[in-house]
Amino acid sequence: MTATADGRLDPQYEAEPAAESGQAAGGKAATKAGKNVPVVGEEVAPDEEPGESQTPSPESLPEDVRALAAQTLERATAHLLGLQDEQGWWKGNLETNVTMDAEDLLLRQFLGIRTEEQTRATADWIRSQQLPDGTWATFFGGPPELSTTIEAYVALKLAGDDPQAPHMRRASAHIRRNGGIAAARVFTRIWLALFGWWPWDRLPELPPEVIFLPRGFPLNIYSFGCWARQTIVPLTVVSAHRPVREAPFDLDELHTDPADPYPVRPFAAAHTWDGFFERLDRVLHLYHRMPVRPVRNLALQQAARWIVDRQEADGCWGGIQPPAVYSLIALHLLGYPLDHPVMKAGLAAFERFTVHTDEGHRWIEACQSPVWDTCLAVVALADAGLPKDHPALVRASDWMLDEEIVKRGDWAVQRPRLQPGGWAFEFDNDNYPDIDDTAEVVLALRRVEHPRPERVEAAVGRGVDWTLGMQSKNGAWAAFDVDNTSTLPNKLPFCDFGEVVDPPSADVTAHVVEMLASVGMTDDPRVRRGVDWLLREQEEDGSWFGRWGTNYIYGVGSVVPALVSAGIPASHSSVRRAVSWLEQHQNADGGWGEDMRSYSDRSWAGRGTSTASQTAWSLMALLAAGETGETVDRGVRWLAATQLPEGSWDEPEFTGTGFPWDFSINYNLYRLVFPVTALGRYLHGTPELHAGVPVQEERIRHQRPLLTGRRSR
Repeated sequence: MTATADGRLDPQYEAEPAAESGQAAGGKAATKAGKNVPVVGEEVAPDEEPGESQTPSPESLPEDVRALAAQTLERATAHLLGLQDEQGWWKGNLETNVTMDAEDLLLRQFLGIRTEEQTRATADWIRSQQLPDGTWATFFGGPPELSTTIEAYVALKLAGDDPQAPHMRRASAHIRRNGGIAAARVFTRIWLALFGWWPWDRLPELPPEVIFLPRGFPLNIYSFGCWARQTIVPLTVVSAHRPVREAPFDLDELHTDPADPYPVRPFAAAHTWDGFFERLDRVLHLYHRMPVRPVRNLALQQAARWIVDRQEADGCWGGIQPPAVYSLIALHLLGYPLDHPVMKAGLAAFERFTVHTDEGHRWIEACQSPVWDTCLAVVALADAGLPKDHPALVRASDWMLDEEIVKRGDWAVQRPRLQPGGWAFEFDNDNYPDIDDTAEVVLALRRVEHPRPERVEAAVGRGVDWTLGMQSKNGAWAAFDVDNTSTLPNKLPFCDFGEVVDPPSADVTAHVVEMLASVGMTDDPRVRRGVDWLLREQEEDGSWFGRWGTNYIYGVGSVVPALVSAGIPASHSSVRRAVSWLEQHQNADGGWGEDMRSYSDRSWAGRGTSTASQTAWSLMALLAAGETGETVDRGVRWLAATQLPEGSWDEPEFTGTGFPWDFSINYNLYRLVFPVTALGRYLHGTPELHAGVPVQEERIRHQRPLLTGRRSR
């Protein structure tokens, strides 16, 4: 084993002896910048070969636990099969928070299309989510959140709720105690500015002329993550117009001092980033009063074209709520009437995002996840022992194959020569395929015996090539973009709504590494660079930060199976540290759980109410590491004991992540697909997928003819 000039380990990682009690032996890992750096030169355990599956054999499992697992898995598998759509896909509801619903009413009020029925059903839902103290949180069991509470209060007042009603008085009192509207995030104050409840000149300015900034220039639109740029471009149009619709009421009760409702905050020190951008914002406000009119008009035209060009086939933008609502407002301000095809399609998309409950409530999904849910369901069912040619798996594969995206999107700005091929998260999001979905779809397709294997291999080959081309220069992978790592966008006063850049993450990189290993690329230098990065990113306590799932449990549950798939032996110190971390964080009831607060407070790492999805992630990591015994058995017993009669699990807790801490998600299918996966691997082991789809170097060098549009259905 030798290290290359750039510090990478080539070509194969060797085992490090595990210390007693699962802890890494002292002196076996050096640290650099707070991360663990793998040590080279250790010997492989005599009974273990690098890359050999460490999954325990079924015969070694306790009979009583095996029986429990088999019964639990049978019920869960039957329930999951019953949820498949006749077209082949699965989709669970995607819950977020009531700002989606409040902003839907405000959008309809702004456009003049709000109906009494929509308002009543939405208000009923918002009231049902109110906490006893009168506030609203952004995730189940979470603390009160000021901006969410303000938006919910305004929506209920729009619905006719009396400000003197007890539930409204409790909400307004909390808002005043915590700084009032002036302390709300920028996006909340933008919504209020649309109705004159907040002055536009007390908001950060973002001129539409940013559309002209060239790629590579600081703060050009492609320096933002895809979700942020799709939101910011329409907001520059809104900011340029500064519209104010007549307010149906005032909000004096939400100011700490109604006599001074718009307090001016002192500037930060000029030598700080905050101070610099605050002063730059004053300059931009001056420019707003006296813009170069031809330049401003051209910028607005360019922004409109940019927005319209990115509307998806389903009428939405990016498949997510924020770009959609602001795009509709921006285009309306630019003169698009409500009966224009672009506007009609956009408004119709919101109807497809609307969930009607049995109680008569109405709420809005921030996004929909059919591709993600479908590939996870296929992996789960295959690992549960369903025959590879089962009609449900073939039908799902056909649907996923039809969803392949073979047109260029915004990712091509950074990779202009890379040929397309990948999958998005949603039904229709051709502009923004993502790396995570592509990796998991490939893993799913590789588990199915399809009647047209050449079709599968062609799609998998394109997905592999595209994913390899989207590797960032540090060796890791992000969700949507390449090398989108500048921290400057996060410093803008405008950007207080959550993460606005898309740096590589451990969970996405792990899924890619696992996928590439499944097609026989374990020894490829690009895969080894990804593995190196994962090993360096391990936290000192043995966990990994989970960017797109909560949080360190998701990181460990993603990374450990990937490392083992890529040839890291279960005895390697990084794997042993991860196992030890899971053992230390198992709850007394046998399950695992982690609260969203771990994103803002490290003391919450690995702590929280046991959930089915997080218990499954933990088991998936432990099984990949070859673990048997009481820790695993207790986790399996917890899943068996908490299963509902229908075959699923009750999981009100949020275990998915949009923006760490700022935007949390409850994927309603997580509570089912991941336990099915974990129990299947407990009983049957992890399937071997190493036969491999050949990846031709000429394809990797992007010599294929450019294809446009979706593949024919």
